[in-house]
Amino acid sequence: MKTAIAYTLFAIISTLINLLFQWLVFVVFDGVFVVYVALFIGTIAGLISKYVLDKRWIFYYQTVTQKENFYKFVLYSLMGVFTTIIFWGTEMVFYFFLRFEGSQYVGGAIGLSIGYLIKYQLDKKFVFRKSYESN
Repeated sequence: MKTAIAYTLFAIISTLINLLFQWLVFVVFDGVFVVYVALFIGTIAGLISKYVLDKRWIFYYQTVTQKENFYKFVLYSLMGVFTTIIFWGTEMVFYFFLRFEGSQYVGGAIGLSIGYLIKYQLDKKFVFRKSYESN
């Protein structure tokens, strides 16, 4: 139960970081492609924060070398490709079809929530397996 609460809290924190960076892009930039730039920048910011939090506080995984840390980050990121498609797809549906002020943020939050539920299972099974099984 403690892990579920922490994971949920970290998902909320990472979601807020993601959406904050998206908002900043929308404030600073304008144009046809701004939504895509915002999605990319927000995704990177949320990914990095979530990786750091999950590695340390959910899976209690400590990397020994920078090479190992890089490998884990790449693997963690690859596990997020499918869940990112869910997130981006949901956000795009809200942005393009449910046109109301802030619709992309609502869609983003919903998509990230669904994605994080799936990502936890993928990370547990494939990314932090050795460390997770020993705890």
